[in-house]
Amino acid sequence: MFANKFTAIVTALVAAATAVSAAPGIVFSPPITSPKAGDVWTAGTTQIVTWDTTNIPPANANQTGLILLGYIEDGSEDEHLDTKHPLATNFPITAGSISVDVPSVTPRDDYVVVLFGDSGNTSPKFTITN
Repeated sequence: MFANKFTAIVTALVAAATAVSAAPGIVFSPPITSPKAGDVWTAGTTQIVTWDTTNIPPANANQTGLILLGYIEDGSEDEHLDTKHPLATNFPITAGSISVDVPSVTPRDDYVVVLFGDSGNTSPKFTITN
């Protein structure tokens, strides 16, 4: 009798775990529309980061965002994100845009911004000059 109860409990737990892991998750990763590849930003200016909000699932409507600056060197996948100095935080993901102050950084032509909601989405490479 104990073995039957144990088997029934284990079977129920396995079935529940399978059902939970099979449940579809909604991940919203809006494409960044600005900056575009080849854009040039000047340190000390204010720029606008934009993203497409046309397909926001209802479950993500109240989500807030985070934008980080990074760079991707040729041949690398590392985004070198500056997590200590976010460009923008706690804005509604539904806004579709946010003004950011361009920091004084080493000039280079492989900068990216990454928009985080519940997933990160990376812009094309652009340039920051002094």
